Amino acid sequence: MNRNPAIGFIGFGEAGSLIASGLRSEGLDRLFTFDILDVQDRAAFNGAKVVESPAALAKASDILISAVTARSAIDAAKQITPYLDSHHIYADINSVSPALKQEIDGIIRSRNAVYVEVAVMAPVGPYGHRVPMLLGGNGAALFVETMAPFGMRLEAVQGPVGTAAAVKMCRSIVVKGLEALMFECVLGACHFNADDRVFASLNESFPGIDWKKLADYMIRRVVIHGERRAHEMEEVAETLRAIGIDPIMAEATARRQAWSVEMNLKSRFSTEGPASYREVLDAINQ
Repeated sequence: MNRNPAIGFIGFGEAGSLIASGLRSEGLDRLFTFDILDVQDRAAFNGAKVVESPAALAKASDILISAVTARSAIDAAKQITPYLDSHHIYADINSVSPALKQEIDGIIRSRNAVYVEVAVMAPVGPYGHRVPMLLGGNGAALFVETMAPFGMRLEAVQGPVGTAAAVKMCRSIVVKGLEALMFECVLGACHFNADDRVFASLNESFPGIDWKKLADYMIRRVVIHGERRAHEMEEVAETLRAIGIDPIMAEATARRQAWSVEMNLKSRFSTEGPASYREVLDAINQ
């Protein structure tokens, strides 16, 4: 693989653009993207060139990073697959089920391209391209060898394709579930003006955690990323259902995350989101 590989981003939302910006800071200057949305300004800001089609992206790139929504992951793979060959590495960073990762693996490898299953294990925002990632698939070792020198934090896991996704899915039951629980707790507690006492009690029961500060952070994440999180939790529910586990908590979490989208909360704040949960409650009560 080229020591200065050309990187193509399928989708250039928050995750793709932040990773691209970080890689550019590490000296990678051949960055490209294709997105069905208008991302010209974002791409220019992050040093990437927008191309007009999946075919053009494949032609320009050595490594392709798929960073779309969970619901678009398989369509994105199918659209670019006809233009792939054995020199391409396809890194799928989307939050989808192990079964869907396996299906995409089959699609990509049908063209003799190299597939890498990627599970992003923390919010991209604070880390950029250094966000911790678990890797699987036949291209995991090659991806580590190629991209670790540019500051990416990559760990290959043993097992079949889908293993890394399973780690992320099960982690999300806790992380996204806590967000949903926190939001619901705040909605109820603030109605009774009981939130300060609730958080004081939680601080005593779980010392070392500033629960009010955590509430601000978690509820901000739900407001900004509720749609993506709801889709991810739907994938989690399907994953559990496929192995015979009734996804009671995963489905409830998806509902609460989706509720924030139905309330159109994101549109009421800047791109940075609300500073506190009280701002969110004020917006709801307007």
